[in-house]
Amino acid sequence: MLEAGLPALAAALLFGYLLGSIPFGLILTRLAGLGDVRSIGSGNIGATNVLRTGNKKLAAATLLLDALKGTAAVLIAWHWGRELALAAGFGAFLGHLYPVWIGFKGGKGVATYLGVLIGFAWQGALVFALVWLAVAFVTRYSSLSALIATVAVPIVLYFLGLRDVALLFAIMSVIIFIKHRANISRLLNGTEGKIGAKG
Repeated sequence: MLEAGLPALAAALLFGYLLGSIPFGLILTRLAGLGDVRSIGSGNIGATNVLRTGNKKLAAATLLLDALKGTAAVLIAWHWGRELALAAGFGAFLGHLYPVWIGFKGGKGVATYLGVLIGFAWQGALVFALVWLAVAFVTRYSSLSALIATVAVPIVLYFLGLRDVALLFAIMSVIIFIKHRANISRLLNGTEGKIGAKG
């Protein structure tokens, strides 16, 4: 049974959504005079696409800010309760995927997923990072690394006793897979670009 009322949950979800909707990749590339990041590569606003501008520092800043908006949503809402933190974290994740400010066309959610995870369980974030690094080292596929890491996270959270958080991340992981449909198709047919590859 929900302890927080539905209006409070809706408000937390909306707060997280609006925070998550801030398109940092688009803002930073425009401020840097690099134009609209949506006009290159995959067309999304995430750090991986920002990296295609050739500016590694800008990509790193995008990654950090996209993660921090998820962390901030969780930590701020936590002051009013765990359920509200869950709602705000999910809202931030959805906001990044479907930002209201730019026609609901956002990133693929991995950085914000990680940021929300940091807000709930640093251990889960550590596992995510280690799995991502291990898979990336072996395969040099960023997308595959993220997908495998998002499979590991709900399992780790469950065994940490954070079953409500594990459920949230299981749902978010499914959404991550859906958003990576094109990457999965390219992985299966051998055309997915590798980390460090040109073009």
